[in-house]
Amino acid sequence: GLGAEAMKINQNTVLQGQRVTLVPYTAAHVPRYHEWMQSEELQRLTASEPLSLEQEYEMQRSWRDDTDKCTFIVLDTERWSGQACADEDCMVGDVNLFLTDTEDPTLGEIEIMIADPSYRGRGFGKEATLMMMSYGVRNLGITKFEAKIGQENEASICMFKKLHFKEVAVNSVFQEVTLRLDVSDQERWWLLEQTNHVEEKSYVELKLPTGVLET
Repeated sequence: GLGAEAMKINQNTVLQGQRVTLVPYTAAHVPRYHEWMQSEELQRLTASEPLSLEQEYEMQRSWRDDTDKCTFIVLDTERWSGQACADEDCMVGDVNLFLTDTEDPTLGEIEIMIADPSYRGRGFGKEATLMMMSYGVRNLGITKFEAKIGQENEASICMFKKLHFKEVAVNSVFQEVTLRLDVSDQERWWLLEQTNHVEEKSYVELKLPTGVLET
């Protein structure tokens, strides 16, 4: 079936939307990502420990090879398209999909981080999340999504509710809310409709200097 091997299929996938473009997380993105994660606010929002740059490179490698995790870096489409700006100069965040239940490969836990504060509240996180969900449904066989969000992160909770997620649990120990969406036929149709403007491209081809493909 899908699942394990499928998670690595995004290594060469670029999903280009209106506001955001999703690209695979590569070593080139690590320094900027590492810089973000020095922020105490982001450490709190993502419940993560600060890592050294070397550890961050190792983490990127393990994520790339991890069969139960799918990660994209979120870029600003407008700045990025036309190749005027290198990936690392137009990164705004990341979006992840984890297969958390070994018994159930159709359940994906989704995580979105808009690291750059100037991009928050402008629909970037929403589009990136919709694009990742649509990718999960179409390419990874996901039929159920979960999101675990810190109780104080109201903007994020609110966004997931706008995407039809329902609050299913509150963990007062971890101060965390779990939201869930079961992808019925109707939800699937809505999701694909929300993302029908998204273009899928090859990362390798986009990265090649102009002229290389005209042989």
